[in-house]
Amino acid sequence: MIVASLRDSFAEVLHRVGKEDPNLVVLVGDISHFRLQPFAKDCPGRYYNVGICEPTIVNMAAGLSKVGFHPVVHTISPFIIDRSFEQLKLDFCYQKLGGNIVTVGSAFDYANLGCTHHCYGDFAMMKTLPGTQLFYPATEVEFETLFRQVFKQGTLNYFRIPTYGHSHEFKSQQIRCGKAIRVQEGKDLTLIAVGSQLRTALEAMEPLSQLGVTVDLIYIHTVKPFDAAFVNESLSKTRKCLVIEEHSVYGGIFDDVLRASHAIENVRYASIAIPNTFIREYGTYQQHCQRLGFSVDGILKKVKDELLNYSEVLNNRNSP
Repeated sequence: MIVASLRDSFAEVLHRVGKEDPNLVVLVGDISHFRLQPFAKDCPGRYYNVGICEPTIVNMAAGLSKVGFHPVVHTISPFIIDRSFEQLKLDFCYQKLGGNIVTVGSAFDYANLGCTHHCYGDFAMMKTLPGTQLFYPATEVEFETLFRQVFKQGTLNYFRIPTYGHSHEFKSQQIRCGKAIRVQEGKDLTLIAVGSQLRTALEAMEPLSQLGVTVDLIYIHTVKPFDAAFVNESLSKTRKCLVIEEHSVYGGIFDDVLRASHAIENVRYASIAIPNTFIREYGTYQQHCQRLGFSVDGILKKVKDELLNYSEVLNNRNSP
C-alpha cells in the first residue's frame, strides 16, 4: 500500500512547533508556499522564501543559527545536498552550528522529472560531515517526534521526507533518535528496512513465512547515529542479513551494517539498493521500484539466490 505525501504533515508540525518556540525560523527555496502559509501568518518575520539560491539559503540559515535562532531550510534534495554541500560543510559543520535541513524528492521520488531531480547519495555525503544527524522518517509521528527531539540541540539535522511513506503505526514512545525498532521478531533472517521501504518489507512477511523463513524485521529511521548494537544483536542470532534502502549502493545503511558487524562470524549479507548508475528511464515512482527490485519479488529473489540455498528452503518448509 502506498501512503500519501508527508509534506502536509511536515508543514503542520512546523506550524505547531513554531507557535511554541519563537526562535524557530523557516527558509524555503521556492517550494511548499501554500502549505507553509499558516506558519507564515502565525509566526510573522520568521518565514523567508529565498528563491532558487540554495547556497545562499544555507549562508542565511547559518547566520540565523549563529545569533540564537533554530533555522529550518526546506527544498528539494539534490538542490540543497548536492548543490550546497560546501556551504553545509563550512558554514554549519566547521563552525559547529546547529540547524535543520528538511528535503522532499527523496532518492527518485520525482520520477517523472528525471535524474536532475534525483538524489541517490545524500546520506553518504552528509555522513562525512562532523556534527550531523540524519533521519528518514516515513510517517507523521516519526517526523514530529524526531524533529522535536533534535531541532534545537546544536547539531545539523538532515530530514529526508519521502513522498510515499509506510502505513505501520508507531507510537511516539517507540521513536528515539539513534535507536532502531524491532517490528517483528524472528530467528532465520534479519531484514533491515530503511524509511519508506518498511512498506515493502511488511508486504514480504507472508511470502517469506511460506518459505519457512521467520524474519527479525528491523526498522531504521535514524541513519546517523547508527544503532550498531541493536543490529549486531539480531545478526548474532540469524547470521543472515538483507538491507533494503532507497539509497546508492555506496555509503548507505548496508555499509554501516558491514562495518558494525564484521567481527560476527559466518554472516551472509545481501542488499537491495540503487545501483551505481543514473536512472535514465522516465516513469512513476512505482515503476522505478519494480525496475530496481524494491518489491516483494525483489526481496524473495535476494533471499532465495543469496541468503538461502535450496536445501535450506526445503528444510525451513518441512520444519515444525
